[in-house]
Amino acid sequence: MASSKSSKFPADVYREQVLSHVFHDAQRLFLPSMLEIDYAHVLMLAEQKIISRETAANCFRGLALLPMEEIAAAKYDGSVEDLFFLVEKKLAELCGEEDAGRVHTARSRNDLDMTMYRMVLRKRLLEVAEACIAVRSALLKIASEQRATLIPAYTHNQPAQPTTLGHYLMAFVEVLERDTERVRAAYARVNRSPLGACAITGTGFPIHRERTAELLGFKGLQVNTYGAIAAVDYITESCSVLATLMVNFGRFAQEMLLWSTAEFGFLRLSDGYVQVSSIMPQKRNPVPLEHARILASRAMSESQAVLNSLHNTPFADMNDSEDSLQPLVDLAFADGLRALRLMAGVLEETSYNFERMAERAHGDFLAVTELADTLARDARLSFHDAHTIVSAAVKASNGRYQPAAMVDFVEKALQEKQAQVLSRNALLRALDPENFVAVRTTPGGPAPSALDPQIERAQKQAAEDAAWRFGEVEHLTAASNNLHAAVKAFGRD
Repeated sequence: MASSKSSKFPADVYREQVLSHVFHDAQRLFLPSMLEIDYAHVLMLAEQKIISRETAANCFRGLALLPMEEIAAAKYDGSVEDLFFLVEKKLAELCGEEDAGRVHTARSRNDLDMTMYRMVLRKRLLEVAEACIAVRSALLKIASEQRATLIPAYTHNQPAQPTTLGHYLMAFVEVLERDTERVRAAYARVNRSPLGACAITGTGFPIHRERTAELLGFKGLQVNTYGAIAAVDYITESCSVLATLMVNFGRFAQEMLLWSTAEFGFLRLSDGYVQVSSIMPQKRNPVPLEHARILASRAMSESQAVLNSLHNTPFADMNDSEDSLQPLVDLAFADGLRALRLMAGVLEETSYNFERMAERAHGDFLAVTELADTLARDARLSFHDAHTIVSAAVKASNGRYQPAAMVDFVEKALQEKQAQVLSRNALLRALDPENFVAVRTTPGGPAPSALDPQIERAQKQAAEDAAWRFGEVEHLTAASNNLHAAVKAFGRD
């Protein structure tokens, strides 16, 4: 039975709950990219003789005269379906409906949208890469300067072994290096042009897809026209990369918060990055670290929400991956950028309590693993027997770490086992955290011979990644400049 109520398009609820939001999101996120695509597409159509040079020149004049501030500030009133039709309407007012109507030849809103989305997302990926490299650079500076500064390393949130601040920070630098690798890989797959796929099966017009890809700064095509419209892995990969980065980042932010507690007392934020209490005069709250942590959690959650939104959707053109989803993608990247940029600023002005770190590295039985290693290596005991002796010495200490008393216990145990006797100095040296670090020379260890080459390698890698990002930004800028230069020269040919 037919409904007795029938509204005109757009129905009030549809306009208020969907179309107005889609319109304003497009204004905010996609308007510049939409016009870049118009320029590139019209130029290609003219070069391919699909439209006349006169039509192309007229359209270029109209595009140049579009009232951009007015379009960007327009309120959605339902007179057009979306921003695309508003731009088309404004263009028709400037260059006539006949020529304006030819701009959309051999093109659909489908491939236009997919191209816009990729253009915005590739920019976000480059911004994330830049911010990630900035955090790496800040950490590398500290790691290089404090490569020999003793700190306690923790397992299960308990003091475990001595290491150095440089060694600890290099662990996170390597994590961020891998995150940057993932960003670069995702960028390479995002930066492929879907333009020319039209609705989903391409077009019978003799278009030149490679030409529009070049004009818009893409490095290749998303070739299959069906997949160019239907596939969403360019989104899911990018958001997965961001989510992984934010999980890694959040763990580091949490560590920095722990280190800033009075109980740890390892680091202190500068005055510009602390907030006071409204009631407790003594408080120095490291609130920016909390903001960095929640922003990372938001970005991760938003990225997961993108994947959840796309799960079990049809492999076809669909709004699930388009109008209502793209702002969530952008929000995830915006929040991730805020977190990274905030942390880079914090790290530049953070100071460390090296005396406190060294004090903790010298206590809590942290070097006794090396004592067991020494018994196994120099006294020729099995590691099981060596571990048993040292473990008994720890228990006999009743929580009071005294190296001399530990050595007394071990010397007696060696005599009882009739094992090879080691010098007292050798046993005491085994409990020295500086010696503990110095003998760990295997690849990836904290000893200078192992750590120094890794710091040098990481510095070179950061420079290489920064050069890659700069090169890609320059490529996109050059592509845009070349496009507009070709348009400007078009009428003079």
